[in-house]
Amino acid sequence: MRIRPSLAAAALAATLLTLTTACGGTGTAASSGTETVTVYSADGLSNWYKARFDEFTEETGVAVNLVEAGSGEVVSRVEKEQSNPQADIVVTLPPFIQKADAQGLLQPSGIDTSAVPAEEKDPAGKYVPVVNNYLNFIANPGANPAPATWDDLLGEQFKGKLQYSTPGQAGDGTAVLLLLQHLKGKEGALEYLNKLQANNVGPSSSTGKLQPKVSNGELLVANGDVQMNLASIADDGSKFNIFFPAEAGGARTTVALPYVMGLAKGAPQSEQAKKLMEYLLSEQAQKTVGPDALGVSVRKDVREAATVDVNDKSTPAGLLNGVTVWTPNWNTVITELDADVAAYQKATGN
Repeated sequence: MRIRPSLAAAALAATLLTLTTACGGTGTAASSGTETVTVYSADGLSNWYKARFDEFTEETGVAVNLVEAGSGEVVSRVEKEQSNPQADIVVTLPPFIQKADAQGLLQPSGIDTSAVPAEEKDPAGKYVPVVNNYLNFIANPGANPAPATWDDLLGEQFKGKLQYSTPGQAGDGTAVLLLLQHLKGKEGALEYLNKLQANNVGPSSSTGKLQPKVSNGELLVANGDVQMNLASIADDGSKFNIFFPAEAGGARTTVALPYVMGLAKGAPQSEQAKKLMEYLLSEQAQKTVGPDALGVSVRKDVREAATVDVNDKSTPAGLLNGVTVWTPNWNTVITELDADVAAYQKATGN
């Protein structure tokens, strides 16, 4: 989930030129006359997307072009392109999807979202979750002793061996700040993050890019999210352990961080985009979220029908067993985010 500012714009431009998924890039589709839906998405779901997009194309004949970037950069790109919209569907993490809505970058899709619980979607119909996900941290097996608490992360062994993605830019990084505010209060969160700077390698534009660094031992600890990290272990053979830092009393808490999608304002292929959005929310597609994406379905019926083994740590249910899931008021978050990020930057020098 996550790439950002300075280097992010260049990285995304390169991605636009080189990334081809599903049934081919924009150039291929355009040259053949095939309609193409363009999806701008926070990174982490590419393997799941490819299979679903292939199915959608086979059923409809409509190609799908995927552009992945960080949560904040996805929204920034859509904003910059308003005079000549390129994206049809926007998928990003909160609070960035709320930011996109506040900036007038989304429009009501009118699609059927009845299978998604009301409290999990926008009442105005501008955005809806597509895969449920949760914040966590990852540790290289070589960390000895293995970190288990927030205080452990302040230890000397992690000096120059710890990194987390940047709040205000990365969805996962923003969640770290919000969770610490929830646990320690705003001032307590800043005090903690100021102390953590002694170990922090520095700002990171992408949470996803921290995974291989932890796996190969360049880093010992980083932040991440359940879906992306489980998929990295399963698909890439990554060598790291997933954990949720505990408070002094042993309680562990995480933040709900769903991938959320909306129809972009001025979408060039709005009607076909709506069909794709409905397909991604269909029972057929949502049944694959657990086994293929290693996330949690957003459909209530699919969740209720799923077989859950809370002792299997290779699944979201197993990892989240015993962990409290906190869902922020994202509309409140978005009104306070700029001030919170400015305070964070002042406290940490990032």
